[in-house]
Amino acid sequence: MFETVRNAFKVKEIRNKLMFTFVALLIVRLGSQIPLRGVNQAAVAQLLGSSDAINFFDALTGGSLMNFSIFALGISPYITASIIIQLLTICIPSLEEMQKDGEDGRKKINTYTRYLNVGLSIIQATAMVIGFSNYNGIEISNATDYIVCILALVAGSIFLMWLGEKITERGVGNGISIILTINIVYKLPQTARTLWTSYVSGATNMFNSIIALVVIVALIVGLIFFINLLNGGERRIPVQYAKKVQGRKMVGGQTSHIPLKVNTAGVIPVIFASSLMQFPILIAGFFGVQPATGKAASFGQKMLYLLNQSSWFNIKSLSHFKYTLGLVIYIALLIFFAYFYTTITFNPMEVSNNMKKQGGFVPGIRPGKPTTDFLTRVLNSIVLIGAVGLAIIAVIPIICSGIFGAQLNFGGTSLIIIAGVILETLKQIESQMLVRHYKGFLND
Repeated sequence: MFETVRNAFKVKEIRNKLMFTFVALLIVRLGSQIPLRGVNQAAVAQLLGSSDAINFFDALTGGSLMNFSIFALGISPYITASIIIQLLTICIPSLEEMQKDGEDGRKKINTYTRYLNVGLSIIQATAMVIGFSNYNGIEISNATDYIVCILALVAGSIFLMWLGEKITERGVGNGISIILTINIVYKLPQTARTLWTSYVSGATNMFNSIIALVVIVALIVGLIFFINLLNGGERRIPVQYAKKVQGRKMVGGQTSHIPLKVNTAGVIPVIFASSLMQFPILIAGFFGVQPATGKAASFGQKMLYLLNQSSWFNIKSLSHFKYTLGLVIYIALLIFFAYFYTTITFNPMEVSNNMKKQGGFVPGIRPGKPTTDFLTRVLNSIVLIGAVGLAIIAVIPIICSGIFGAQLNFGGTSLIIIAGVILETLKQIESQMLVRHYKGFLND
C-alpha cells in the first residue's frame, strides 16, 4: 500500500491532483470552524439537542451545523437540488433529452442544478437564521444582520459546491462525494470515543468490557467487509460480435461483456433516503418543534417521531416499538432511489440499440426488443439485491442503537458512504496510474 502511494506521488500529474484535493479539503475543514457573527454556541447546542436528525446533518457538515459556521448548510442544498432535477428529468421531456444529449446536455443540467442549489440555499439559510434568532441562537438587532447572516450561509454553500466541482475537475474526482466523506470522517472519532466510554471503559467489569470491545470491532469489520463485497459484486452479460467484411479484412467475431454492478447506484440511495427522512425533523427543530410521543404530543410531533431513527427498535414498550414502522418508509425510499438512479444512469434500450448497430448480440437472445427486455429483467433483479444489501448495512447499526441505546451518529450510512467513495476514488487513481504503467492500488 505504501509502495503504491509512493508510486502515485512519482507521477507529477497525479501528485498535483492529490495535493490540490488535500488543500481543498483543508479549506473545507478550516471553514467549518469559522462561526457566523453573533452566534451563541450554548443556545445553539441547547436548541439543536442530540436527535438523530441533528446528528445526521451535523455529520454531513462535519460539525459545521453545531458550530453554526459559514458552512452550516454544507452540501445538503446541492444534494436536494440534484434529487429534484433528476426527478424532473422523468417528468419534463426537454430535460430528458438533455440527459441523453451527451456532454453538452449534462452541462446544461448541471447549470440548472447550480441555480436550484442557490434557491434552496436561500430558503434554508433564511429558515435557519430566523429559527435560531427566535431562540437567541444568533444575536440579531436589525434587518442588516439578517441579510448578512443569510448571505454568509448561502455563500458558504455555493463555495462548497464550487470547490467540489473543482476537485472533480482538477483533483482526484468525485468532488462532492469526497467533501461529504471528509466531513463524516471528521465526526467518526467522536463516535468511537462515545462507544468506548459507554461500553468499554464504562463497563461494570473487565469481562463485559472485553465482550463489548469484541462485538463492536466485529460489527464494524463485518459491515466494512459486506460493503466491499456489495460494491465489488457484478453480473457480466456476455456479448458476441458477428464477423463482417470491411474492405479486404474480416473483422468482428470478438466476445465481450456488459458489467452490471449489483450496487449500481452506489451510495446515492442511502444519501437521498436519509436526507428526505431527516430533513423535516431538522426544519421543525429550527422552529422549536421536536419529535414527541404520548397523549400530549400533536399529530405532527408523532410523525416526526416516526421519521426519527432513534425511535426505531425501542423495546421499552409496545407504544414505543410501533414507531419502528418508520423503518418501512426508509427502506421503501432506499429501494425507490436505487431503481430511480439506475434508470437514469443505465438505459437498456440504448445499450441494446448500440449493440445492434455494432453487430453485437447476447448469446441465446435475439437483438432488438428481446435484448432490451432481457437486460431490463436482469437489471431489475440485481438492483433489488443491491438495495436489500444497502438496507441491511444501514439497518444493523440502527437496531443496535435502538436496543442498546448506542449513539452511532448514523453508523451504517456513514460506513457505506465512506467505503463507496474511497473505493471509487482509488479506482480512478488506479486507472490513471495504469496508463503510466504503474502498479495500481487495488492490485497491491
